[in-house]
Amino acid sequence: MESVGSLVGSPWIYAVVALSVLLDVFLPVLPSGVLVITAATAAAASTAAYVPDILVLTLCAATASVLGDLVAYRLAWRGGARLDRALARSRRLRAAQERLGAALARGGGGLVVLARFAPAGRSVVSLGAGAARHRARDFLPWSALAGFTWAGYSVALGYFGGQWLGATWLAAAVSVGALLAAGAGAGYLMRKPEASQAR
Repeated sequence: MESVGSLVGSPWIYAVVALSVLLDVFLPVLPSGVLVITAATAAAASTAAYVPDILVLTLCAATASVLGDLVAYRLAWRGGARLDRALARSRRLRAAQERLGAALARGGGGLVVLARFAPAGRSVVSLGAGAARHRARDFLPWSALAGFTWAGYSVALGYFGGQWLGATWLAAAVSVGALLAAGAGAGYLMRKPEASQAR
């Protein structure tokens, strides 16, 4: 926790969190969830002169998540034939496009929320929605719900982990473990329809 103390103790933490969350739709290997949790964990027990506001941290992460989804959606929408061919080669993207289309057509976008927790799920769904030319008014409200749900969950994990276990690496590790478990569960639920269709 000491290594991130100076960053957490300055307003720059919001910019770093926003940039990380915004870009991880394109680079899913970025540890944006870990960063959000670590910032919330350190803030929970911080004695620095400047302590990040948990609500602002949540809003920052959620807004960046929605903006990242929107950018990916618009880029895929305008991607043209080359992007369409690239997406067509990916069985995972094709399956996600089909399920997303069916979910949005039914007026439900739970898949968008679920995908926000799954590894690389946000990228698959945002790019898939844009490439399939789904209407923004059908996709973006669910993207906003997904972003706020994920941000609220991540900040709460870090904050309460810090309250209960102190601003230690153990608290951060337990909180990150809970986030990874949620991601594994979301990934399983996203693959489940494929498995049942294969039988």
